[in-house]
Amino acid sequence: MSEQLEIMRMAMSMARHAAAREAAIARNIAHADTPGYKAQDVRPFAEVYKSGSAQTMRATRPGHLTGSLAAHDPTATNRAETHSESPNGNSVSLETEILKSVAAQREQGQALTIYSKSLEILRMSLGRIR
Repeated sequence: MSEQLEIMRMAMSMARHAAAREAAIARNIAHADTPGYKAQDVRPFAEVYKSGSAQTMRATRPGHLTGSLAAHDPTATNRAETHSESPNGNSVSLETEILKSVAAQREQGQALTIYSKSLEILRMSLGRIR
């Protein structure tokens, strides 16, 4: 039942996106000294979420925003924002990767909070408190 709720699907997609981003960051850090390596990152979650799929949200009242839930593609990587390359052609900046890692951890925490609060609301609606 819970996997059919839109909020649960969104939280799960958000958690998967954060995990995919952490994996890309780890690859970048592992290749920080590899000559010619170009830093990679996954598309931002908002972009993935807006990109569309077969399941679209429906407007429930006038003025309600509509959009779509995208199926997350964790392999969709792109060139990270332009940084100056080192003399050996490597574009990984460890400082930038650390900041991206913090953002991905925050996204993971946000996804878990959305999921747990949604479960709590669902339990309360069924008359089961905690």
